Amino acid sequence: MDQLNPIEKRAALALALVFSTRMLGLFMLLPVFALYGTELVGYSPLWIGLAIGAYGLTQAILQIPFGWLSDRIGRHKVMLLGLALFAAGSIVAALAESVYMVTFGRILQGAGAIAGAVLALAADLTRDEQRPKVMAIIGASIGLSFALAMIAGPLLAKWAGLSGVFWFTAVLACCAMLIVAFLVPKSVSKAPAAETLAVPATLLNILQHRQLLQLDIGVLLLHLMLTAMFVALPLLLSQYQLAADQHWQVYLPVLLMSFVLMIPMMIIAMRRQQEKGYFLVAISLLIIAMLLAFVATDLWWLIAALLLFFTGFNFLEASLPAMVSRVAPAGQRGSAMGIYSSSQFFGAFAGGVIGGVVAQQFSYGLVFAVLAGIGLIWLLIARTMLVPARAQRLSLAVQVGTEQEANALASQLAALSGVQEVTILLAEQRCYLKVSSQQFDLAQARSLVGIAQP
Repeated sequence: MDQLNPIEKRAALALALVFSTRMLGLFMLLPVFALYGTELVGYSPLWIGLAIGAYGLTQAILQIPFGWLSDRIGRHKVMLLGLALFAAGSIVAALAESVYMVTFGRILQGAGAIAGAVLALAADLTRDEQRPKVMAIIGASIGLSFALAMIAGPLLAKWAGLSGVFWFTAVLACCAMLIVAFLVPKSVSKAPAAETLAVPATLLNILQHRQLLQLDIGVLLLHLMLTAMFVALPLLLSQYQLAADQHWQVYLPVLLMSFVLMIPMMIIAMRRQQEKGYFLVAISLLIIAMLLAFVATDLWWLIAALLLFFTGFNFLEASLPAMVSRVAPAGQRGSAMGIYSSSQFFGAFAGGVIGGVVAQQFSYGLVFAVLAGIGLIWLLIARTMLVPARAQRLSLAVQVGTEQEANALASQLAALSGVQEVTILLAEQRCYLKVSSQQFDLAQARSLVGIAQP
């Protein structure tokens, strides 16, 4: 956190807490619901899958609208509204006696789609050059919350039952609301909107962008595989005489070791500029892991499968958003990330449905075989992926009155050494640049723009 000022440090830690407490509540259900959901009225493998993935549907639908709303009524208000919906959904699920009401509670949980507002506020409160650090801190908190959920979920469910997990989730949501109200700094300025939030006019353009579409499909399939796997995995672990409250003894070492294996992959991929090759290797690990889980004959084979899966999963989870940010056209990163997030949550919903259908119509074991096939489809799609050169993103205020003036200025900026893309938005009176940091001269660009920059 070197070079972050006090406001940026406070924003990074407070927003990371908000994000992680909310995600902890969502993740804690994954390792326990397939086991404890059997006690609910209306139980079936299909409804277990629907309940696990249901939050993803409303998250996907409301992710972009909540971001837009935060631009109009304020980030804090939207965050508090979203967390209140999340708490209400948790309480509904905690009081439910049927799998149908639990599913409704999960849908209500997902309606609190505050990810866009949180990240937009993080952008508002940070300087351009420090923003990646703050985003990285928030991203790391999500990974930590997933690891903690794999441990806490089974232990809490054993002690307090499934309703206890949902009550704890409601408490976490209330704690997050207090953090928003008293710890998260108030925004006194807004970051350039197009780089932090989706812009309606650019959504169709983003959906037609081949490279971004490949990445959106990728994150959809990645979270589909994760969610569907947890429809079957807890029951499979129980078949190997592992009590529900002991499942964390598998998850904890597997997750820790997967991080240990993933980090060298990331370092080597970046240093040797072999990101696509390692990206394909990571997808291959998912496929091999699912095949191993399908044919596993003892617990150790299943543990090996999980280690391979989470090594690949962690690598891809870290790589995909970074690639989206690099591929997104200048001035359209907010739209690109909005569609990416929605794709991620649609994947979670689809994973619950597919896992539930396969488990109900065939068997829990076959879920892994189907996921291996889905992974193979992703591998074929990813083979044609192009990895763009690394670029720095900048935004400069401009004063242009007409489209002709904007085009003329854009042409001049595009001619500068190191400039990869230029976008000028008249409505924002702002210019967005993608540049090579080694060749680009910021002073030249500011001279052309002719405005003193903050």
